[in-house]
Amino acid sequence: MDQIVRLPNQLGALIRSVRLGRNMTQQQLASLIGKQQKTISAIENGNDGTKLDTLLQVIAVLDLDLQIIPRRKDGKDIADVF
Repeated sequence: MDQIVRLPNQLGALIRSVRLGRNMTQQQLASLIGKQQKTISAIENGNDGTKLDTLLQVIAVLDLDLQIIPRRKDGKDIADVF
């Protein structure tokens, strides 16, 4: 699964989708990384302020990788990028 994510709510939706696909509750995921359920809820809702190390822990527990690549330039309007 390759997914381009440019906004916090897109990342949150992806994390939610993967978590649900693994039949895992927010509480179970939070317990695995030593955080509270409200932290997972905040991430999945795209809230600002999540620590990078927390996001990386969530990504690792869900057996995902984070890959940073150059943004493709295809002539779209700048509004399409964000």
